[in-house]
Amino acid sequence: MDVLFPTREQYIGLVGSRKDEGFEMCADLCAVDYLTHHGRQLPEGVRPERFEVVINLLSLSQARRLRIRVQVPAEDATIPSLFDLYPGTEAMEREAFDLLGIVFTDHPDMTRILLPEDWEGHPLRKDFGVGRVPVQFKGAPGPR
Repeated sequence: MDVLFPTREQYIGLVGSRKDEGFEMCADLCAVDYLTHHGRQLPEGVRPERFEVVINLLSLSQARRLRIRVQVPAEDATIPSLFDLYPGTEAMEREAFDLLGIVFTDHPDMTRILLPEDWEGHPLRKDFGVGRVPVQFKGAPGPR
């Protein structure tokens, strides 16, 4: 599988050109927090950032896969939305926003998808406090 590392500025143009080349499906879009993994392997010239958005494109007609990895800095955790190119990314981008706090600009509904709107923070960030959320079961009997 080929892996490409565009900058945020190159991202939309690169994905659009790959769609034109026959990558008709965005099979997956997710994000990673590398807060504690600074020494990861990246190609020469790619500056590591705290966050990385990972996109997997699929060409069914050519039986090919392509992975795209985009570095996203913590101080400006934004990246353009792929919604206009691949409408199926709508929920995947919302999940990355909800759990990691990465904002996808020009997204049609950049709101939480898994957590309540009043939730504070993003629970998949490596610096999010562990164990601060009490477990709640709907319909469970209260304390006796």
